[in-house]
Amino acid sequence: MIVTFLHHSCFTVEMEKRVLIFDYFRDGMVKGYHFTGVLPEFDESKAIYVFASHFHQDHFDLEILRWAEKYPNISYILSKDIRLSDRYLERNGISPKVKEKVTFVHPLKTYQVDDMKIRTLRSTDVGVAFLVFAEEKTIYHAGDLNLWKWDGAGELVNGKETRAYKHEINKLSDYEIDAAFVPLDPRQKKFAGEGLLYFLEHVNAKAVFPMHMWQDYNCIPAFKAKISNGTFARRVVDITGENESFEMNEQKI
Repeated sequence: MIVTFLHHSCFTVEMEKRVLIFDYFRDGMVKGYHFTGVLPEFDESKAIYVFASHFHQDHFDLEILRWAEKYPNISYILSKDIRLSDRYLERNGISPKVKEKVTFVHPLKTYQVDDMKIRTLRSTDVGVAFLVFAEEKTIYHAGDLNLWKWDGAGELVNGKETRAYKHEINKLSDYEIDAAFVPLDPRQKKFAGEGLLYFLEHVNAKAVFPMHMWQDYNCIPAFKAKISNGTFARRVVDITGENESFEMNEQKI
């Protein structure tokens, strides 16, 4: 299994029979940032599954629907807050027929797409997080499910955020996850690592890929340096830049 970090929260997971693509968007979608992630070329005979956790521009790009022209065996799993009216698609040069390939998902539901099971969690921001079961692997992508504590927000707001986050993450405690993609947002300053640390403490994940870092990859070694549990630190993948690929086996990456 090959995991590729394109940029921000966009990852691809290439398995033997399928490819999973999470939260893709092109450079230029987010003002003030230059993202360089390039989508790899995939075997057109493979099944392609494209996930979008919510409508924010750093997680969803209408461009993904154009990929159906290249990949005949493509399916989309999109959060229900992503609106795709026929008129909107036609105005952007996309056939409304592409919606036949889309499964719109709600939080806290379980879906079957082909031979793949997908469970959703409720985001603490917008949309969903994904837990995907495929080819005897379990993959987790958080989307914007994070412990969104902010300096100056106050105990009432931050306490509510903390409870909501822990309530969702605790639902993962019974699973063994092969690869997890979890936010580590440096904009949160002193609170940046709290959500990721709670995830490490309560979820059995073999490899945890930080994301949503806004191109500040120094926050990964800074976070790991503060972890007293060496086992937890070793599970966190050292991403150093965009377009990095990691080949995973049963023990490690």
